[in-house]
Amino acid sequence: MKKTKRKLHGMVIVTYRCNAHCNMCFQHLHVKEAAAKKQEELTLDTVRKLPEMAFCNITGGEPFLRTDLKEIVDVINKKADRIVIVTNGYFTDRILDMCKSYPNIGIRISMEGLQETNDAIRGIPNGFEKGISTLRKLHDMGHKDVGFSTTVQDKNCDDLIPLYDLGDELGFEHATSTLHNSFYFKKFDNEIENKYKVAKSFEALVNKMLQSKSPKKWFRAYFNHGLINYIYNQPRLLPCEMSSDAFFIEPYGDVIPCNGMIEKAVMGNLNAQSWDELWNSKKADDVRKQVKSCNRGCWMIGSVAPAMEKRIWIPGWWILKHKLFMKNKYSLSENKFVKKT
Repeated sequence: MKKTKRKLHGMVIVTYRCNAHCNMCFQHLHVKEAAAKKQEELTLDTVRKLPEMAFCNITGGEPFLRTDLKEIVDVINKKADRIVIVTNGYFTDRILDMCKSYPNIGIRISMEGLQETNDAIRGIPNGFEKGISTLRKLHDMGHKDVGFSTTVQDKNCDDLIPLYDLGDELGFEHATSTLHNSFYFKKFDNEIENKYKVAKSFEALVNKMLQSKSPKKWFRAYFNHGLINYIYNQPRLLPCEMSSDAFFIEPYGDVIPCNGMIEKAVMGNLNAQSWDELWNSKKADDVRKQVKSCNRGCWMIGSVAPAMEKRIWIPGWWILKHKLFMKNKYSLSENKFVKKT
């Protein structure tokens, strides 16, 4: 019997507890609340109810604060074609142990710049050294799916290309995002002040990626082009179909469409329901209608990756145009809304 192809993208928030104090996220101000609810975090029984997925991102908070994270990964490993864990890289021994047990999982370490910039933004003493040390150890042990991610803002945009070059030298993936406001970050005043300066940093990154020999980086170039579009408050380049093609689950069982809304929209709670009951409920359909009318325009990898896969000809044409007709060159001038200020 032919096995049904897995299509869903799932983002599993295993905890809101965190040891970082990032300037773009105020979860750390609620650390006592999260600690008090530790016993209410996702159990293995609830994790077993998750559907089959093409891709699963395990995130937080800081996922490696969960002492049972390996058991969670063991369950999801049977349900997902690919797993990536996003971490601040502080708990090196736990990360290395995880990768020895599960050599096929991906690890993405949040790095917000070079040492001074990163440590100022993330608020972890010697956080840069801890993160780089973990990355290098993963590299030395031959772990294949390794990278780091950067939330680009005014304070770190000058470090974007040096970070990319560092990752490129070591063969690491470099994922990017930019500032968002939402209930998830418990932050509503994130704002890029000098849009043009930040956009110029993205322009340089897009060109670096287009000029590489990696098709995967060409698609990342398109994603970063979309981030420029987002910071200028332009409509999304691709439709958002969160709650249909992808979902988030919170540490306390609520299944939500995404982490980008100002007010949380809940499709159901997996602690109390089966997946089929939840996913096919009227409540879930009502949330899907809400997503269709959402005008937030978020451009985060969780919603963009499935959209790119579903409409691959759109980024594909953009890549072809820039590779063949524009000789690997990308310019902010292509975007009429970008003005130098």
